[in-house]
Amino acid sequence: MAAPLTSTGSTAAEHRFFTAMTLAILATVFVGFSRSFFLRPMFPDWPAPHEAIFYVHGAVFAGWIGLLLVQTALVAGGRTDLHRKVGALGALLAVAMLILGTVGALIAARRATGFVGVPVPPLQFLAVPLFDMVLFPAFVALALSYRRRPQYHKRLMLLATIVLTTAAIARWPGVLELGPPAFFGLTDLFVVALAIWDRRVLGRLHPVTLWGGAALIVSQPLRLVVSGTDAWLAFARWATGLLG
Repeated sequence: MAAPLTSTGSTAAEHRFFTAMTLAILATVFVGFSRSFFLRPMFPDWPAPHEAIFYVHGAVFAGWIGLLLVQTALVAGGRTDLHRKVGALGALLAVAMLILGTVGALIAARRATGFVGVPVPPLQFLAVPLFDMVLFPAFVALALSYRRRPQYHKRLMLLATIVLTTAAIARWPGVLELGPPAFFGLTDLFVVALAIWDRRVLGRLHPVTLWGGAALIVSQPLRLVVSGTDAWLAFARWATGLLG
């Protein structure tokens, strides 16, 4: 087992790690949504939703990741005072993402064609994004409650953002065809990277990495189990019916 890093240089290494993770997430999202959002004019024939809410959601989502990168840079630069002030914007973005993500998922699920490019009955597939919309605000709320404990706060914010990468990864070329083991498994590589970092720096898994990572990973097969049940399908019909 590698020895934990000493305090000398460990702070700089930590900043580099969390910055690298954020950049990796940014690249992941860009690749996944390049044809349907970021580079849409270059791919006019690529299947994409026609409802405006999905493009608003995409812009807010991109803003969230951009803000995470800015916040990481502020901490690295010693501007924790500004980091805390900007954090209020993050809370507002999180609320907007929860609303847009939930409503967008319900809109897609009630379409006759279902989710774009997904060969699964829409009410059944609805479990995938709605579980994300439970985990994401839970991690963000916990992160805000631990904002004075940086090691907890930064890991919870990172996990909240990792939750959102599954949708992008599923849109990588060839991934959706491989099914849930592919897009969930690739998502979990971010959790694995965080766990490896913890082992290297702390000599153990940080509680957030252990329990938060476990919650995310366990939720993945749970969605698949739940999604085909009569209870879930009844809930999905009720939820989509709320939109009128």
